[in-house]
Amino acid sequence: MTKKKRYSQEFKLQAAKLVVENGYTYKEAAQRLGTTEWSIRQWATKFCETGQLPPKGTAGPEAQEFRAMKKEVKRLRLENEILKKAAAYFARESM
Repeated sequence: MTKKKRYSQEFKLQAAKLVVENGYTYKEAAQRLGTTEWSIRQWATKFCETGQLPPKGTAGPEAQEFRAMKKEVKRLRLENEILKKAAAYFARESM
């Protein structure tokens, strides 16, 4: 029989905040924290219902800014990869 992990209320609240306030997906939060998506979804729902967190999707400007920054980082990484490939191509051509 496997022993169930017990998480503190503070841990659960912080995990739920990653999703509700910081724009993480349940999957991202679960991977980062070493728990399951289902658990984080349950915790977020519970904290939203009790009023400890705002409903998902109604997060403040910090969450919107975080999402925008994540999107920009993704775009910049893609551009960086393209530039690396272009530099490698031109380096081969000049030989």
